[in-house]
Amino acid sequence: MKLDRRTVLRGMLGGAACALGLPLLDAMRSDCGTALADGLPLPKRFGVFFWANGLPWHGAHGHPDKPDLWTPATTGAGYNPSQLLEPLRGIHDRVSVITGLEPHTEVPPIPDGQGDGHMRGAAVALSSDRCRSEGFHHPSHVFAFNRPTLDQVIATTPSFVAPAGAGSQPRFKSIELGVSRALFHPYGHWMAISHAGPDKLNQPITSAADLWRHLFGVPTDTALLERRAGLLDAVSDDAKRLSSKLGVKDRERLDAHFSHLSELQKRLRATTAACKVPAAPAGRSEDLKTELELQTRLLAVALQCDLTRVFSMMFTSPASNHVFSNLGVGAGMHQVCHDGNYNAVKAITTYHMQSLRIFLDVLASTQDIDGMSLLDTSVVLATSEYGEGYKHHPKEHPVLLCGRARGALKTGQHVRIPGGNLSRVHLTILRALGIDAKSYGFNGGATTEVLPGLV
Repeated sequence: MKLDRRTVLRGMLGGAACALGLPLLDAMRSDCGTALADGLPLPKRFGVFFWANGLPWHGAHGHPDKPDLWTPATTGAGYNPSQLLEPLRGIHDRVSVITGLEPHTEVPPIPDGQGDGHMRGAAVALSSDRCRSEGFHHPSHVFAFNRPTLDQVIATTPSFVAPAGAGSQPRFKSIELGVSRALFHPYGHWMAISHAGPDKLNQPITSAADLWRHLFGVPTDTALLERRAGLLDAVSDDAKRLSSKLGVKDRERLDAHFSHLSELQKRLRATTAACKVPAAPAGRSEDLKTELELQTRLLAVALQCDLTRVFSMMFTSPASNHVFSNLGVGAGMHQVCHDGNYNAVKAITTYHMQSLRIFLDVLASTQDIDGMSLLDTSVVLATSEYGEGYKHHPKEHPVLLCGRARGALKTGQHVRIPGGNLSRVHLTILRALGIDAKSYGFNGGATTEVLPGLV
């Protein structure tokens, strides 16, 4: 039996017709398993993983006495992880490393300071545009992005979140997360990496407990709960008729769907249908890796249940002054970079890559609707705001593309383009996600070229 993705259960409630949506079932997929039964593609996901203050400086940045610990020794497929990428070994076949890139956007001379790596680098890495000149004030580090960041562009592209005829889009346009709460400044870009437009920040949720409430929390409208309870009774006969026609797995999904809703009824706990609600975290962990894993596991449930298809994880915020005392570093990271403490920055970068590994491992170990892992159905852009922290150098911008976008993106590659346009990363992502973009980039950063050998 084949079902349309928009199939609903119908009944009468209070003398009026009502309908209840269904979870994504096998019967809604095509025979080949690559699309829904109505021909629409299975969903892909896009995410950003951001860490602060770039990389340790090295010879490519004018410090010949400092070795390059980031760039793999060979290009092409089957690269061997470098020292700083060593934490990704074992999953690096699903991670492509892009080196040599830098911003190509123009740097207006007035007002002064628009080439600052923290500002320009983050703006280009996240939006393919320079900072907005209006209101820019370098001495007080006040500025805004010129346009929405890539995650918000994707989250508002109808062909990605709700293709024609696919019905309603996911409940959450996007989900923004953060771990470290140490900010360079408590205002503007320093607080978030997701922007809906100039001065329109999407503040991250920085606690797994808060994320659980956001995704699965109890509504205060008890009348809504009563209506929901009545709706279950109203469509029960239609549900029984449908169940008799489904395969074993789909019957189990449908039964779990209704059991879950019934349990919510009993407990007055509201959530999105079709999701098995995980246990609520007790609170926020002050260990960054622990908090990261707690948040990522909740995010994985949200993706698995198609509550959203776009997400961002700000592990450490731009120019973060987080004190990594657990690594024996006594000062904040931003200051450590300026002080030129090479060994400290190296240790912190390794910690960042270990954290990225935790993030990717959770996605890799969580199944999507078709049995593929969430990592294999996603594209995750992992990046920072510039190449190195000592002089905020824009060259050798760190870029990792993780995940396979359901086979649209080749992985396990090292692509090196010295002086290459950083906007090529965004165009590559858009193409891999099936978004028809002929070019991408703004104010001198436009490109029609994707990264070679990846799409």
